[in-house]
Amino acid sequence: MKHYIGLDVSLKETSVCIIDETGKICHEGKVVSHPDDLIAALKDPNWRIERVGLEAGPLSQWLFEGLAKAGLPVICIETRHTKAFLKAQPNKSDRNDARGIAQMMRVSLYRPVHVKTLTSQKRRALLTARKLLQEKALAIENDIRGLLRNFGLKVGIVGAIKFEQRVRALTEGMSDLSEIIEPLLDARGKLHQHFATLHRKLLAIARDDEVCRRLMTIPGVGPVVALGYTATIDIPARFRNSKAVGPVLGLTPVLHELGESRRIGRISLCGEDMMQTLLYEAAQVLLTRVTKWSWLKAWAMNIAKRRGRQKAIVALARRLAVIMHRMWSDGTPFRWTKESTPVAV
Repeated sequence: MKHYIGLDVSLKETSVCIIDETGKICHEGKVVSHPDDLIAALKDPNWRIERVGLEAGPLSQWLFEGLAKAGLPVICIETRHTKAFLKAQPNKSDRNDARGIAQMMRVSLYRPVHVKTLTSQKRRALLTARKLLQEKALAIENDIRGLLRNFGLKVGIVGAIKFEQRVRALTEGMSDLSEIIEPLLDARGKLHQHFATLHRKLLAIARDDEVCRRLMTIPGVGPVVALGYTATIDIPARFRNSKAVGPVLGLTPVLHELGESRRIGRISLCGEDMMQTLLYEAAQVLLTRVTKWSWLKAWAMNIAKRRGRQKAIVALARRLAVIMHRMWSDGTPFRWTKESTPVAV
């Protein structure tokens, strides 16, 4: 008899539920949230394991990799879909969630999630750490501006390089205020230093990666966008076609259809926030700052005339994602004229 397993993962312990093909609960319990402990609990000759369900979360990539290497048929399932299914249960608990996930595995009512390769996970971590340092440094700058404004000292418009010089000039002769501001300036300097280190590492990876260099032939796409895209898509062959990239990244409109009513809303934004931001910025640069004309910019400008600049940037971001996937799959550089462009979106 086949068995199906549901795992509800938390930081310390994982609730395990094993059911047979009739839906009968065969075993329940809690195991330490570690691949070795889960493998020891599931590697029982009495179980003919057909599927193991694991909800996507902070520990899912680590646990999925460990269980997959042990030969278990583990499947990482989509969080929102799982949440909607488990909502039908009157009481929410780790045990009930594990039961629900096991039932999803039994009736094949789940939506699998792609678990990224180790290389893409490391690139994603690099991009996240770089962005975090950048945001913290900017937050400290804004806090310094706010503190000085209380004393009538206005930093004004000044570049990042001359920011410290400007602040020290304002606090000159005010030793008590300078003692307060100096540690903040030191922290900001350290953040910028570490940010520069990670940025150089990012540039080196993009320079040595053939796919990133090819994607950077698109106007508006730099090393950060190219590396972020490769880390997000991971394996281009997992998409049935290039057009399928747009919905996965949350860049397509949501359709609301009920009876005679049919309304197209805003974009779904169901993908990764970082990638959406990067593609939006790339589209904005292409539309407003790139001077060299191309068929892609002409297409976006026509949309801007009809629908407005904001919608044109969003549409251009989606099309950039589709074009980048096609270029990655075909191994072709960006074509500036539409007559020679093989991409149809």
